Formats: sequence, structure tokens, C-alpha cells
Amino acid sequence: MHEPAHTEPPVGDYRKVIALRRGAIIFLAATVLGFFFAAQIYFSAASFKQQVSWAQALSWSFGDWYGWALLSPIVFWVCRRFRFERRSWPRAFAAHIFGGLLLSGIHATMCAVLAGFQGWMASKSVVFSSTVQGLLANRTYYNRTGYGLIVRAWHTWDYYRKFREREAQAIELTGRLAQAQLQALRMQLNPHFLFNTLHAVSSLMLKDVAAANRMISRLGELLRLALESTDRQEVALQQEIEFLRRYLDIEQIRFGDRLRMKIEIDPSTLDAAVPNLILQPLVENAIRHAIEPQETAGRIELRSVRNNGHLVLQISDNGPGLGSNTAKPVREQVGLKNTRERLRKLYGDSQQFDLTGNAMGGVTASLSIPFRLASTDSTTP
Repeated sequence: MHEPAHTEPPVGDYRKVIALRRGAIIFLAATVLGFFFAAQIYFSAASFKQQVSWAQALSWSFGDWYGWALLSPIVFWVCRRFRFERRSWPRAFAAHIFGGLLLSGIHATMCAVLAGFQGWMASKSVVFSSTVQGLLANRTYYNRTGYGLIVRAWHTWDYYRKFREREAQAIELTGRLAQAQLQALRMQLNPHFLFNTLHAVSSLMLKDVAAANRMISRLGELLRLALESTDRQEVALQQEIEFLRRYLDIEQIRFGDRLRMKIEIDPSTLDAAVPNLILQPLVENAIRHAIEPQETAGRIELRSVRNNGHLVLQISDNGPGLGSNTAKPVREQVGLKNTRERLRKLYGDSQQFDLTGNAMGGVTASLSIPFRLASTDSTTP
């Protein structure tokens, strides 16, 4: 039995939800303002020894602000149509002056209708025209203040919305730029590694054709793995080690017994997320400075541990070490430079990458990154 397909809610329903939410916010704001100005009316009347009940104050205040709540969609339309921007503010100012006067008159008419209804309920005679004239004379300034308050509130919300949109766009653009930079750094490693491997194959072709053929076969497998994960910035450490083993197979053919590799991995770190193709350039650097210059056998060790919420990876060798006169000094070329830059862009100040000399000779490349499990799509297919 097939599961029912998930469908997105219709656009019309979504708009209804948005409209209801805005209506609720407007109603709540009108209620809060109604209570606030009702209190002002009541206590102001009391200070002048006038008898105004809470019921009267609430009735007048709610009549005012609920009336503006009903008119607010028109005010919002005017605000959208005539925004206070650098070039159009004189036109917007004139439009809002006219809109304020017009809507103040409409609001006074609405209040007169409400007063007539209240008079009818209380069996009192209310002259509609006289009520409208009185409200226009006494409340126009107050109504224009209410109109201006709504206009300011709308523009405040609009500026805040635009600020959040620009902020979201800036974050998205920053993320895309960082992703593009990381991808560019990774793409630099691929031809760098391929060039070095092909150079080794070329050297072997003159000495051992069978070994060169095996190296080309291993290179094909390695390139397949690289292409399968070319769109991933992070993979599981287990997958990264598998890639490294394929690379070491190629180097083992090249150096034979001169290359000895020891891998000690904490089992709890196998599923940790690490930058894709992070170990190969570090091991390549160790081979270049500890194995290649020497006639005797060299040793490279890879270790992983989990330490205080961080994953620590170390690649050590027993070569001449830093500052030795018997070998070229360690220089950060493409592999190491890109490793340092990728770590900085991926983890910021939460990472650390160091090259240190060992007490008994050789160099240790140590990197520390935040420990987190790799996503399920980072595993080997």
C-alpha cells in the first residue's frame, strides 16, 4: 500500500492564514491602545472633577481604536503606495496629509453612527449631522494623530522586515561564497594529487612496467572514489581513511618496503565528520619529507582520538624533522596551505592546525576540529 502523497497547502489557504494573523495582531493592538487611552480619559476627567465612568471611557476609547482597526487596511494600502523614500518623500507626505484628513472624516462619521446607535439603545435622541460636525471640530487633530501613529507603526514594521530580508540575503550570500571558496580549494587538490601520481607512474614506467600498470589501476579506483564524493565538503572519517588506504596502495608500489604506515583509529571516531580529502595531502607531505629523501625505511603513523568535544587527528613521521640540514625544510605548498585554509573556513576559531617537530626526530601534523557525527549521506555508497 502506498503512503498518501504529501501535498503543500493551497496558496489561497496560506493567504487566509496570513490575513487572519494580521487581523488578530491589529485587533490586539487596538485593544491595548483602547485600554491605555480609556485610562487616560478616566483619570483626566477625574483630575478636573468630571464624572466619567469606566464604562464610558472604555466605550469612547474602544470606539476610536476599533474604528481605526477597521480602517487600517486602507491606511496600509496608502503606506505601500506612498512610501517615505529618499526621492519620493514629498509626494508621500502630500498623500498622507490628504489621506489623514479623508480618513479622519470617515472615522468621525463612523463614530457618529456608533453614537447614534448608543443613543437609540438608551432611548436618547441623537442628531447625526450635529454629531458629525462636533466630532470633526473636536476630534480631527486627535484622529490625524491616530492616523499618524498607524503610519509610523507600518513603516517601522516595513523597515524591520526589509532589514531581516537583507540580513538573510547577506547570510545566504556569505554561505554561498564560503561554499564556492571551499570547493575551489578542494578542486586545487585534485589536479595537484593527480599530477604527483602521474609523475610517479611515469618514473616507474622506465623501471617496472608491471608496477606502473598496478599503480594506474589503483589510481583509477582512487579517482572513482574522489568523483563519488566531489560535491561533499565533509565525509565520515571511515570513508576518508578508505580513500587514504587507496592512496597508500599507490605509494606502496612506488616505495616498497621503504614506506611503513601505521594507522591507530579510535573506534568511536570512525563516524565523525571530517573535511573531504583532508588526510591525503598531510600523508603526502610526510612521504615527501620523511620517505622520499631517505634510502632507509621510514615510518608514518596516523592516529585519531576524541578529546573534550573535539576530534584530533595526528600524522607523524620519523624523517629528518624541522630545521634539519639533511632535508629540505618543510614548506607549506598547495596541500598544507589548502588544508589550513579549508579548516579555517569550515570551522573558524574552533579548529587548530599545527606542524611540530618530534623529540626523536620527524614531524607531527596535528589538527583538531569540533566532533560531530557525519550525516547519513556522507557514507560510502
